[in-house]
Amino acid sequence: MENTAQNKAYFHLPGLFEFYDLYSVFLPLYNEHPEYFYDWCEIASVYGAPADCIWGGGRAGFGECKAEDVLALMNKYSISSRLTFSNSLLKPEHLIDRKCNSLCELFSGSKGVQNGVIIYSELLLEHIKNNYPNLYFVSSTTKVQTNFDQFLKETERIDFKYVVPDFRMNKLYDKLDTLSQVQKDKVEFLCNECCSFSCKDRKACYENVSKKNLGEDCPEHICTAPDAKDGYRFSKAMKNPEFISIDDIINTYLPLGFSNFKIEGRGLGSAVNLEFLFYYLTKPEYQLTVREEIYLDSMLDLF
Repeated sequence: MENTAQNKAYFHLPGLFEFYDLYSVFLPLYNEHPEYFYDWCEIASVYGAPADCIWGGGRAGFGECKAEDVLALMNKYSISSRLTFSNSLLKPEHLIDRKCNSLCELFSGSKGVQNGVIIYSELLLEHIKNNYPNLYFVSSTTKVQTNFDQFLKETERIDFKYVVPDFRMNKLYDKLDTLSQVQKDKVEFLCNECCSFSCKDRKACYENVSKKNLGEDCPEHICTAPDAKDGYRFSKAMKNPEFISIDDIINTYLPLGFSNFKIEGRGLGSAVNLEFLFYYLTKPEYQLTVREEIYLDSMLDLF
């Protein structure tokens, strides 16, 4: 799917493996009842990685669902699957990992919509390009590129179909509007980040996750933000100066020519992610209807 239609927002959702049960209930509603959902947006992809993937980054993977089941669900609804392989500390010896290569082989060989990889490592980028050429690439926000010129160069790279900038670039409207339309079509904004705008440890936080995914014995990264003990709260994210609301999308980003938006949420649990699906996708008058359909499904445990 080419996410370039004018006046259409394309959302990239979290929890490809973690929230399989949630999506297996939500996606049929989304498909069968379009009247419940905003007509100006569409689900373009779902991203994530299963547990124990050494190529994983950003967040530790928690999903235990079978990859074949995940792929079948996404293909059924023509939604792109993205493997989150954004580990920043990979070495040549890590490239032979059987589990990660098997996942690439499976998703690369799919006959459905094209699947992709969210990536940090240049080493891994070359490995996947050479061995699984059917996959597209997304430049990961874990690169923490806060320099606009650096970000601009990232959008010019032909390797990347999409580039997720650091969330602190979200509101640089004058600079963002200087991009060509080809570059704008690549940009994928992180909408609901809760991290402090002034955080200086974001890169170190991501590297700590990379170390853990590699099985290294390392201390826990301690966030120094004043309200870190509260964890992620959507209500707090909404007060972040870089938060992207649905009004922002409709009235600012779409008119400027931007169409791709990433929702973070891996590791937050299905209940919190359902709130994201309500806010960004579901018309207010139908949110209770969708909520009841999902909550009353006896096979789904959101808490």
